[in-house]
Amino acid sequence: MIRSELQNVSGSDEGYELSIDGRGITIKAQTKAGAFYGIQSLLALQNPSLESKSGISFPYVKIKDHPRFGYRGFQLDVGRNFQTKETIKKIIDALAFYKINTFLFYFTEDEGWRLEIEGLPELTEVGGQRQHASMNETALHPSYGSGPFAYKEGSHGSGFYTKEDFIEILKYANERHIKVIPEVNLPGHARAAIKSMEKRYEKYMELGDEQEANRYRLLDPDDKSVYSSAQSFKDNVACVCRESVYRFYEKVVDVIVDYYQEAEVPLEYFHVGGDEVPVGPWTASPICDDLLEGTEGLDAKNLHSYFFKRVVDILKKRDLIVAGWEETALLHQDGQIVVNKDFSGGQVVPYVWNNLWGAQDLGYKLANAGYPVVLCPVTNFYFDLAYDKHPEEPGLYWAGFVNTRNAYEYAPYNVFHTTTRDDSYYTPIDQEASFKNMERLTKEGAENILGIQAQLWSETLKGPAMLEYYLFPKLLGFAESAWAKERVWESIEDKKSRDIKIQEEWNQMANSIGKTEMKRLNSLFGGFNYRIPPPGAKIQNGFLFANSAYPGLEIRYTIDGSEPGPDSALYSEPIKINQTPVKLRAFNTEGRGSRTSEPKNTNLNLAP
Repeated sequence: MIRSELQNVSGSDEGYELSIDGRGITIKAQTKAGAFYGIQSLLALQNPSLESKSGISFPYVKIKDHPRFGYRGFQLDVGRNFQTKETIKKIIDALAFYKINTFLFYFTEDEGWRLEIEGLPELTEVGGQRQHASMNETALHPSYGSGPFAYKEGSHGSGFYTKEDFIEILKYANERHIKVIPEVNLPGHARAAIKSMEKRYEKYMELGDEQEANRYRLLDPDDKSVYSSAQSFKDNVACVCRESVYRFYEKVVDVIVDYYQEAEVPLEYFHVGGDEVPVGPWTASPICDDLLEGTEGLDAKNLHSYFFKRVVDILKKRDLIVAGWEETALLHQDGQIVVNKDFSGGQVVPYVWNNLWGAQDLGYKLANAGYPVVLCPVTNFYFDLAYDKHPEEPGLYWAGFVNTRNAYEYAPYNVFHTTTRDDSYYTPIDQEASFKNMERLTKEGAENILGIQAQLWSETLKGPAMLEYYLFPKLLGFAESAWAKERVWESIEDKKSRDIKIQEEWNQMANSIGKTEMKRLNSLFGGFNYRIPPPGAKIQNGFLFANSAYPGLEIRYTIDGSEPGPDSALYSEPIKINQTPVKLRAFNTEGRGSRTSEPKNTNLNLAP
């Protein structure tokens, strides 16, 4: 018998108590969310290895649990490459199971606008698809492997969510106690919106209605500014000096607010993006020249801040909490980038991704200045970065590589303890010397850390199988960092002692992933295409040595040059090898394997 009771439970609104004894199963919680997470823990107690047709058994336990952070987020970019409604719902199921409570839905980008906006059909007619077109045509051209034809089977550059789709997703997430935060990125990363509104402009000009044509136009047609974005676009920044840009923003926000109201789902945060605005836009715009001449103290370098201030006012009037990437809380001043204190004190929530290149303390600077902060460090939580460096391993590596241990090994209140590099190439650093003069998190600043978030950008994502490969098992490491109490190693000052403790606790985590969670992922919500890491292997003194990143995986090998399969020879101990090549693969319980490892003889000239 399962009993669920709503009553006071210490910890947080999401805390719960779970007890299993001879009388049955009891879950106590203060809120429905807490009871929901108690049920997820109950489900997690089912060991996939022990399930049988005779029924399900649970151990006798008593658990008192609550999350470390109130904000536990995951962001998915569907702008670069599209994912279907069904895929989104499956990911939401997984997030709920692993107690992630926020989904940042990133559906506007240079390469795609993925949400129907009533009254602006061009946003999806133009911005929702990519295909071959002439250079001067108001359309989105192929990118990221989307191919020449829109909506061709097997391509992922075209697609959008209808109003009905979006409302269905909102309801689905809400039922699982997940907040969906919409993100509409401006003024940069706005090429899809700009092209769409140019199509609208052309349509109404042909009808002879110049006023309507200009109502939502996003560019200055006479702008001669020269710039290049991080993705090498030269036409992806909206003209923040046009009133029609703010009219457009208000229109989009109001429609999205209406969708939430129709879904009967609360909307608390609205994410404005605001990242990667390149140097150079607005410097040769007649419209901006007029604005600058008539506004004392304003210059082109800080037009981004001018835009953001106006957006903050728009969203505050609608009782929305304003969220944005870290750039929204920074200001150009005397040749330097500094904290913009105009929006501190709770007005704006910056999401801080940069913890490289001398910016390891940026999140702490903003929190200490009074900003409520969400930490999204690229070196730990950018899941689109490749697991490791190998030509067959998909993913990017501009900021290094991110694996499951990176997502687990993160100390949010002392990043200097777990940051081991200062660039994307894993150049070893002296932690004490490199971070000596960086700003530490104050007691007051620590109270401003709302939580943490993982990101999955989609430049290299083609379909749901790749999405799941990038996501699992990295999400498991992140979930542990987001929910579990502070790990012992996070506060150990001595590096040698800290590293020993990290290894001890990671060994426990790796055992749990390999022996339990991977088996669960075989069937959870229909099963996930999780990544199976290739074996580590070497040949030394004539012996083959191999190991697996996760206990519970089988290592199979061949010595005849053929690819190992689930029925190949099983590796269980060092093996005498008299010839090469040797090939190895790791396999799960269903026979699905990793990529192949081919170890080299490391000391051919050594005596036996």
